[in-house]
Amino acid sequence: MQPNRRTFLSTGAATLAMLPFARALPAHAAGGDTLVVVSGQTINSLDLHRTGTNRASYQIAVNCYDRLVTFGTKDAPGGGLSYDYSRIEPELAESWTISEDGLTLTFKLKSDATFQDGSKVTAADVKWSFDRAVSVGGFPTTQMKAGGLNRPEQFTVVDDETFVVTLDRPSKLSLPDLAVPVPFIINSTLAQANATAEDPWATEYLHKNTIGSGAFKVVRWDQGQQVVYERNEAWTGGPVPPVRRIIVREVPSAATQRALVERGDVQVAFDIPDKDAAELAEKLTVFSTPIENCIHALCLNSNFEPFQDANVRKAVAWAVPYEAIFNAAAYGRGAPLWGGSEEITDISWPRPSQYATDMEKAADYMAQSAFPDGFETTLSISTDLAYWMEPAALLIQEALAKIGITATLEKIPGANWRTAALVEKTLPMHLENFGGWLNTPDYYFFWAYQKDKLFNSSNYYNEEVERLTDEVLHVAMDDPDYAPKIARMFEIVLEDLPRIPLYQPALNVAVHGADGYQFWFHRQLDIRSLKTVES
Repeated sequence: MQPNRRTFLSTGAATLAMLPFARALPAHAAGGDTLVVVSGQTINSLDLHRTGTNRASYQIAVNCYDRLVTFGTKDAPGGGLSYDYSRIEPELAESWTISEDGLTLTFKLKSDATFQDGSKVTAADVKWSFDRAVSVGGFPTTQMKAGGLNRPEQFTVVDDETFVVTLDRPSKLSLPDLAVPVPFIINSTLAQANATAEDPWATEYLHKNTIGSGAFKVVRWDQGQQVVYERNEAWTGGPVPPVRRIIVREVPSAATQRALVERGDVQVAFDIPDKDAAELAEKLTVFSTPIENCIHALCLNSNFEPFQDANVRKAVAWAVPYEAIFNAAAYGRGAPLWGGSEEITDISWPRPSQYATDMEKAADYMAQSAFPDGFETTLSISTDLAYWMEPAALLIQEALAKIGITATLEKIPGANWRTAALVEKTLPMHLENFGGWLNTPDYYFFWAYQKDKLFNSSNYYNEEVERLTDEVLHVAMDDPDYAPKIARMFEIVLEDLPRIPLYQPALNVAVHGADGYQFWFHRQLDIRSLKTVES
């Protein structure tokens, strides 16, 4: 049967002279043929599947490789464009069918799709790429499992242009999981020519080379400085990009980013702080898009005794100065996630919790706890995210002192944050952010509330939540059991409070002499639709 919506749902300013690499590639080097972006993020690999690849690097997979399918486009809240989770569209696949039992997905590839070296994209390349994604381990393999893609035996080559995925059970996440950055298609012939016995998936080669069929290729990567993209004139995955060359420069200073885009020396400043977004919006076009399925949260680690006490967790939740944090850290951008009804009447997510700032309630819960006289702990933040974490942490620190909790602020370098917070999970109390790529609440729970999952930095475990998440993860959202089970999951975690929701953040992008920006769930820049315009 042909896929449709129901089927899918069911199954201080600095100058450019301070940037040595900028002189080699000036912003207006080729007029309308070149567009320059600044970002504070560091790209540490050209291969998303490589162990240790950071989130900033996901943009390489998005822009230089194709997936079988992609998401559609819709108007974004507050202006501009956004991806549309409800619509699946072709990218490398020309068409696809889903069997009546929902277990077999058959993809017909575009006959004219080619890699950067001119060789034809075949179903054998798709299989090798999928085999790689489910076998390399770590985040990519877990992400594939979320869509029911677990092992190479599920992927079959029928002929050069026909590729089949066989599922163990029908899942509403399988098709959309093929549209996220992870299952990108690699030139397998070239990859295998550069593989070794010790590195069968050619991770060392792909770490420094892009060998895809996507809209762009990387022609220069100066790690810690810039990535230079050039257009793939033969791209078949969508309209040929309007701009021939796009330069993404790493500029750690937010003040410098702001100065560059404000003056028009660069055309796009990506992922800028809320304060700068609020102030620049009076002068430039600024897109501030609430990030779907994403929450800034205060996390309480159950491996530490005070936070094993339910009354302590409630005391903290009632003490948090939510509105002050939203104003000081988010500058009112995004969406509040406090002061909601305790009664759960729908399954919208993210949703406001029933908690709000009430110091009397906070004090009462502390008095009932095993720590009525308070205790000392640390409150950890990432220096890379200090623009929102530090003002939030200082306000939380001040509020908790009023109920006897002495929280020492710990600033962890961004390079070490992921390991401490997410891998080792050794931070007693910390600020954290997670946004789910697949826009369902059960997918958020899969990553953030299930035992040992990467983003469960609170070490939370609840047997009922484990069971319910497993039960609903793959079932259709219109299944009669889905909504009641989701509501029960909400009820449990908002009572247990391993993660105290603060607010839903926005992704801020300032443009000056550019157009065509589109927001994506992966929070990386899709350069394929960008174009230059007169300032």
